[in-house]
Amino acid sequence: MDHTLETGIRELVDAFIVDGKRCPAKQNIAERRSGYIASTALAGVSPCMAHEFIDDLDGILVKVYKPTDEINLPITVYFHGGCFVSGGFETHDIQLRQIAHLSNTIVICIKYRLAPEYIYPAAHDDVFNAVLKIKQDGEKYGANTEDIIFVGDSAGGQLALATVLRLKNKKLWLPKKQILIYPMLDPFGRSDSYCQNGIDFVVTGEMLLSGFRIYAGSSEILSNTAELNLLVSNFSGLPQTFIVTAEFDPLRDEGELLFKLLLSQGVEAYCERYLGVIHGFYQLAGVSQSAKRCILNLANEIKR
Repeated sequence: MDHTLETGIRELVDAFIVDGKRCPAKQNIAERRSGYIASTALAGVSPCMAHEFIDDLDGILVKVYKPTDEINLPITVYFHGGCFVSGGFETHDIQLRQIAHLSNTIVICIKYRLAPEYIYPAAHDDVFNAVLKIKQDGEKYGANTEDIIFVGDSAGGQLALATVLRLKNKKLWLPKKQILIYPMLDPFGRSDSYCQNGIDFVVTGEMLLSGFRIYAGSSEILSNTAELNLLVSNFSGLPQTFIVTAEFDPLRDEGELLFKLLLSQGVEAYCERYLGVIHGFYQLAGVSQSAKRCILNLANEIKR
């Protein structure tokens, strides 16, 4: 392969190719979920928290990461990735502790229902209802509910953006800003980067699109549901948005298209493309220097 990949990422990609480029979409759901958990071995250091616990918000579980005993800390609401079919506290624990530690905010991760057991709009409803409860009752964590930021990766980036749009359309409050890490936005993968990066780079295009299909439950819902086709949304009035993309990610182009659409509709937006890395790289800080820089940059963006 002649693509210029970061050293630690290249080793993962080379191993994937030697293994026959086996698309994770061909695995069953249990295998996909266990494989995601296994990948946390590459996530790097895990800082200690002053307080870390699971809370139940009217039937929706959240995990709260409080880095210090300070009160009135800002809130970072986290929407985890996993193609709508996997992911949770276990897959993101290390990044959530890192973000809480580096940003000195209370990070609250939402455990939304996963497909195929629960299809659309289960995940969207769960995260929306959870953020309303966090806004209403977050002071019990020692948090400042007037200072809330949303962060989401992959499918979680989709859910974060969809939640902001719901809040806007219902004329409710909005977070101070949103940070979207290689968000899943086009359920049909129509960008050039799906063609360029969809087969060789561990997280395949088919893996991502299969997540959309499984969560939608039917082709009709996938085609006709605005919350699953976010690139056609009206973004005017959204808060400041910071987008992360990866050079060898099938989702690269749609994340950068979102950046352009936001700017064209008057939203303050920023986008950073990390070179030599693949989809999911930010969870690979044990082998990727770019992941370490990305987490630090995200924490600084939260604090800004």
